[in-house]
Amino acid sequence: MFDSLDALLLARAQFAFTVSFHFLFPAFSIGLASYLMVLEGLWLATGKGVYANLFRYWLKIFAVVFAMGVVSGLVMSYQFGTNWSVFSDKAGPIIGPLMAYEVLTAFFLEAGFLGVMLFGINKVGRKLHFTATCAVAIGTFISAFWILSVNSWMQTPTGYEIGANGQFLPGPSWTAIIFNPSFPYRLVHTVLAAYLTTAFAVGGVGAWHLLKDRTNPGARTMFSMAMWMAAIVAPIQIFAGDMHGLNTLEHQPVKVMAMEGHYESHPDGAPLILFGIPDSARKRVDYAISIPKASSLILKHDLNAPMKGLDSVPDADQPPVGIVFWAFRVMVGLGLAMLGLGLWSLIARWRGKLHEWTWLHRAALLLGPSGFIAVLAGWIVTEVGRQPFTVYGPLRTTASASPLDAPAVAASLLAFVLVYFSVFGMGIWYLLHLMRKPPQAHESTLDGAPIRTAGITPAPAIEGGEG
Repeated sequence: MFDSLDALLLARAQFAFTVSFHFLFPAFSIGLASYLMVLEGLWLATGKGVYANLFRYWLKIFAVVFAMGVVSGLVMSYQFGTNWSVFSDKAGPIIGPLMAYEVLTAFFLEAGFLGVMLFGINKVGRKLHFTATCAVAIGTFISAFWILSVNSWMQTPTGYEIGANGQFLPGPSWTAIIFNPSFPYRLVHTVLAAYLTTAFAVGGVGAWHLLKDRTNPGARTMFSMAMWMAAIVAPIQIFAGDMHGLNTLEHQPVKVMAMEGHYESHPDGAPLILFGIPDSARKRVDYAISIPKASSLILKHDLNAPMKGLDSVPDADQPPVGIVFWAFRVMVGLGLAMLGLGLWSLIARWRGKLHEWTWLHRAALLLGPSGFIAVLAGWIVTEVGRQPFTVYGPLRTTASASPLDAPAVAASLLAFVLVYFSVFGMGIWYLLHLMRKPPQAHESTLDGAPIRTAGITPAPAIEGGEG
């Protein structure tokens, strides 16, 4: 049945499917852990009950998101051994230690304090519980640090030597490997994306409940906090993305050519193609809507700066242009929409209408899932744009796969699709079920206990207050 299919293509599809599914959950949990840390800190600093109730409300959601992220990520490690054993053998001396550092530092920190954070709010003191929440938030960042260091090394490999057996071996210093040229830019861009993803998810939930009841203090507070995050972080993210793009132009120019849709070189300034339909067979963008020389202005800060195109690169070294081209535009378009909503919220806040403007709430609800779509689109640009290489430059994807038959890969891919959509579909449905319920004045903990901390904080002190 599957004999006519390409085993390499199926292996790539399988990894793309699982990593795309997995990436959505860490993007949410990184930002949500920091949001919980802020909520608990504000509660302890101000004593306002609205922050305590929101902490309990989002803690339940975080528990589900964190668990789904861990489970969905486990499968990927097995694929390195089953579908990508050649890559694991060649890059293992570099990738293996970095992944081990992630487990030894981030995962152990998260696992050690996660139980206290989730179930210890009525069993330990307030300071200790807040310490646990901070440890989990820091752990998620450290995890992102190591994972993105690994991915960035695959994008811009430095500090390695090629052994006699063809393996990538560490050079004189691990610093050059960890802090490779694209890592600082990718770390900042990805972490900010996680914060924006969480902000717009929280803002969407707050907007949903404001449309139903404008007086709900929890909905008002979460929406206000989310819109502050959108207004502040969205412009910073656009600047960080621009810096990341310039770094990519320096180290992975072919990826930028695909992002821009530049099939031809432009010696006197390249146009910025806003929209169009890439045609790789004819090496052109059909129905292109473009701004003359604007791409050279953005990327080289000179209207007449020459820009090389894909015609300067062998066909065998070019990524799939259509996927990269459109994924990049989805990411940028959503980023601009986020910026627009953030600015709109500032106007509403200035006029004292942040919780009254229905159209603002509807727009926030519409953009609630925008962060997830944007990070997925950005991840596609990063990974598909790196093709046809696994380690950019020295190791091709065709030379990284295990010698498997197509039916074996197809069967496991089909199993993954069925299991993921059933199990994680139910998990996402449960998350939406939790979000559909408005935050209450007496939010319970995960074990159903009343809102208290080691019997210190009396219930009336955490009931009201909008914050």
